[in-house]
Amino acid sequence: MHSRDTLPVVVGGTNYYIESLLWKVLVDTGQETGAPGDGGDGALDRKLELEKLGVEELHKRLAEVDPKMAAMLHPNDKRKITRSLQIHEMTGVSHTRWLQEQRGQEGGDGLGGPLRYSDPCIFWLHADTEALDKRLDARVDEMLSAGLIEELRDFHVRFNQQKVQDDSNLITPALYSPLPLRLSLLCPHVSLSGWLLWPDIKEFHEFLTAPESSTQLERDALKDKGIEALKIATRRYARKQNKWVRNRFLKRPGDNVPLVFGLEVTDVSRWEETVLNPALQILDSLSKGEEPAIQPIRIIIGDLEWTAHLKSKKHHHHVRKKRKTDSGCEASSSAVDSVSEDSSAAVAPGSTETSQESSPEAVTTHKEVPVTF
Repeated sequence: MHSRDTLPVVVGGTNYYIESLLWKVLVDTGQETGAPGDGGDGALDRKLELEKLGVEELHKRLAEVDPKMAAMLHPNDKRKITRSLQIHEMTGVSHTRWLQEQRGQEGGDGLGGPLRYSDPCIFWLHADTEALDKRLDARVDEMLSAGLIEELRDFHVRFNQQKVQDDSNLITPALYSPLPLRLSLLCPHVSLSGWLLWPDIKEFHEFLTAPESSTQLERDALKDKGIEALKIATRRYARKQNKWVRNRFLKRPGDNVPLVFGLEVTDVSRWEETVLNPALQILDSLSKGEEPAIQPIRIIIGDLEWTAHLKSKKHHHHVRKKRKTDSGCEASSSAVDSVSEDSSAAVAPGSTETSQESSPEAVTTHKEVPVTF
């Protein structure tokens, strides 16, 4: 698309997917994307072979070849342990070493490698919590109206049939299973390949496993309990996504951070006014190399991020630019110098995000800087 001078616009997707598009955070062994017969199918076969082993055996093998990664991963996280073993088997290099080299590239940081593209920007659509919760509850209700319960019943039956048929350890509580199209469209955990890692069937487990002797009243109560649990889990997931944006996008240290613009979607009837038109104006300004009238989100950060910010190329660039602009005024130049030494900088009214150090040992003195480090 870039070669055709076309601006790619990516909408939706999980935060992991968006992050992998923006930053070099994936490990590409060069043996997993080919057509069948050129080695790519062998990688899949080996993955399936590893998954047949018990998680304790897998973790033991990983500890032998990559002790740092084994210590970092949860001993029961079979998927990640298997992935780390695969990387070592395919390349002869430990997963830990891959990540170290990736993060050591120019523009890399503790979260991954450098940006894949120059000057990307992010539009973060956010809504009032109360309004968002109502929408999420309505979404669950729509899923139920579209036949979610029937799909779950069918899934549960096939799950048990397959488990009995295989009589092996291939099927675990984190089950990969092909799904009917309708359920694939309804569920946010379905991957692009149409296979599902199903973590939320537990919300309806009591309902699906209710004894045949249960009365209709008891079944209805269990179903209502599952519905409420699903709504709570959905709201929790939305909050987790917002937290991810703050931690992985807004708090990302150094100058390896795209512009992040917040757009208000509490009242969707004002979509053109609060989302579409502002987004188009921002893109138009950026394409011309101009500063948008709408400022990016700013964030209050702690000492570690502040230190990284002061060392970043963008910070020094803006300091030099400011000094050049104010070269005729000694007082202004001194004020610019204080930006690098003082503990605070101006924040646009109404556009701040608060963050705190995750380490309990860290003594945090909050500073306010633009997120566009």
